[in-house]
Amino acid sequence: MPAESTTVGRAMMKHDRASAALGMTVVVNEPGRAVVTMTVRDDMLNGFAITHGGFVFALADTAFALACNDSEYVTVAAGADISFLKSTTAGDVLTATALERAKSGRSGIYDVQVLDAAGATVAEFRGRSRRTPTPHAAP
Repeated sequence: MPAESTTVGRAMMKHDRASAALGMTVVVNEPGRAVVTMTVRDDMLNGFAITHGGFVFALADTAFALACNDSEYVTVAAGADISFLKSTTAGDVLTATALERAKSGRSGIYDVQVLDAAGATVAEFRGRSRRTPTPHAAP
């Protein structure tokens, strides 16, 4: 994880076995913004030989989680929607960029754009966050 990563983000990703198993790499992690990449593998393809939507969602969700966990308290997803716009396949490198759009009290709204290596939009994700009263564990 790069030097500009938040302490919370580093600690969170250290324990995120799902994102690690999918080969995700955190490029940027700062309050309200995160960039995460993932290379599509053969075992991520569906029956049509295109990337299973669940893996695209997982990438966007990881970027969302990093962007919204910018306080001393654990923040979780209250809900999320995704629109798939372009298919990809094995070997494609996907980049998810999450940006905070609004925050009020314990709630937040974040948009995540997933692009392929050519810069074409693969998916648009909107996440709704909820900050819990649970403090983050010490890093």
